[in-house]
Amino acid sequence: MKKILFVSIFALMFSMFASAQVNPNAIGLRFGGGSLGGAEVSYQKGLGSNRLELDFGWGGNSNHSRMYLSGIFHWNWNIVEGLNWYVGPGASIGYYQIKNGNDYLGVAVGGQIGLEYDFNSLGAPILLSLDSRPMFDLLGDYEYPFWWGVALAVRYTF
Repeated sequence: MKKILFVSIFALMFSMFASAQVNPNAIGLRFGGGSLGGAEVSYQKGLGSNRLELDFGWGGNSNHSRMYLSGIFHWNWNIVEGLNWYVGPGASIGYYQIKNGNDYLGVAVGGQIGLEYDFNSLGAPILLSLDSRPMFDLLGDYEYPFWWGVALAVRYTF
């Protein structure tokens, strides 16, 4: 019984540290983030078992509008075939227009954590992910300097 428990714990720990197979390139759209009224054109570049994500986003509501660039580095781990999780640091720079207020340039740092399913394991070149990107605005938004949101992304892999 002790051997089975030991082997099970070892296998679980190994799977947590097993690197995911990362696609060389992926491009698509990421919806949501800080606001449901926003979207991003998202590009991912594989770097071995890690990757770099670059996003150009826009969005807003009746009180503000924004355009921004984000860059995030991901460490990737495989859970089961096709299902991965990732986490990593990043930064963002953007231009924000506030209704009846001051426009400003925002510079933020933070990170991203998420789950993805790579349909390449089933023969389709699609990557579907759900993630969160908490960011802290260092320059610009002093009223609400911390923001985050959940986003859904669909990307074509190549």
